[in-house]
Amino acid sequence: MRLFFVLIFFLLFMSCTDKYDTYKKTPDYITKASASNSAYFEAYDETLKLWNVSFEELYIATTNGIAHVIVSGPKDGEPVVLLHGMNASSTMWYPNIEALSKNHRVFAIDFILELGKSHLYNDIESVEQVTDWYKEVLFVLELESFHVIGASRGGWLAVNLALNNQKNIKSLILLSPAQTFTWIKPSADLFKNIVTLLSSKEKQIAQSLESMSSNVANINEAYLKQYKLATEKDSKNKFITSMKPFSNDELKSLQMPVLVLIGDDDMINEKRTVAIANMLPKGKGEVIQNAGHFLSIDQAAIVNEKMLAFLK
Repeated sequence: MRLFFVLIFFLLFMSCTDKYDTYKKTPDYITKASASNSAYFEAYDETLKLWNVSFEELYIATTNGIAHVIVSGPKDGEPVVLLHGMNASSTMWYPNIEALSKNHRVFAIDFILELGKSHLYNDIESVEQVTDWYKEVLFVLELESFHVIGASRGGWLAVNLALNNQKNIKSLILLSPAQTFTWIKPSADLFKNIVTLLSSKEKQIAQSLESMSSNVANINEAYLKQYKLATEKDSKNKFITSMKPFSNDELKSLQMPVLVLIGDDDMINEKRTVAIANMLPKGKGEVIQNAGHFLSIDQAAIVNEKMLAFLK
């Protein structure tokens, strides 16, 4: 009888214990951050206030450092992994997270090679190591079958991850993926960005935002502050030159459903991206009107609607 009660107590204890409890302690690099890093973390937390959903932050030890993961949505929801764009961090999903996490368990991972709340200890020298790092994080999170949504550079990383995880990834949603289907072609906006490299950092950021968004005024001020602080610092993207468009054979080998959305005023992509996406075995490409490269912010409501319909 005693053994019976011990077993019941153990089962009740396990049912009340969150399997991620071990990863919830905030590390010293945040609590004892330098003045400049502290300012960035404060700006990050201010942007998180825009999420309008409950969430928890995890800090997962990996071979190369600490992975910061923001988790939201019902625990029994189908898992969705979010990979953000360059210098954007996971907070970039503030216009999308409420819709995505209503019925899905969402895991937003901060990229370890740039500002966010992930922290690099051992340097990463190749794309292969980046993929291994993501696999390590996903293993710790115990995600065996999940959807992936990647924006810009995160879209390229999502495809690269999918090519190595055909059985695990249920679907891909790529929001203006950078150099994934085509090279970035010369344009007036690209030329302006190159010219402003000789200007102040402030002017460079302003021009970059003007090129990337169809309506900069629509971007929340809290997020803009965080984004500017991130852009002012140098990221460690040593592998950036390895981000080349995938071959037709590689893209056509993707067996999971793939949704590709680009803006009609997208500096990074062109209509050919959509054409290639529509030729994939289970691919679908669309152009979102009145949107730039930051289409998840520029036209959040439409993008959210299309992502949720696709996830169903």
